[in-house]
Amino acid sequence: MRIGDLALVAGVKAQTIRFYERRGLLPSAAREANGYRQYDEATAARLRFIRASQAAGLTLTDIDSILALRQAGEVPCEHVTTLLVGKLEEVRARRRELALLEAELQHLIEASRDLDQAECTAGVVCQIIPHPQP
Repeated sequence: MRIGDLALVAGVKAQTIRFYERRGLLPSAAREANGYRQYDEATAARLRFIRASQAAGLTLTDIDSILALRQAGEVPCEHVTTLLVGKLEEVRARRRELALLEAELQHLIEASRDLDQAECTAGVVCQIIPHPQP
């Protein structure tokens, strides 16, 4: 299949496929006599793996490490599990950060309802958001 067909099947742009090739995530495509790239089902399967891995939160560097293990003839499942556990820890840490941010925003919004805009002086940008004094 040509690059447009592969892009359609995988739900990506042709530019993305070229980028993955340059990055080494996809093998260089065979070329037809007219110079068009020609892809096989194995490349389509690898592209679907890349997209599914990204959907799971893995980076292209993570994906490259998985593909390198497979290319070396190793089964990458343990490595993938380690990556996914790390990603889950990152997500949980981010959720905690977001919960703190949510509480702070709620506090600022509630505090803003009690403020008198007439008391906002030129020396203070906005009295809703407190800033430390030097």
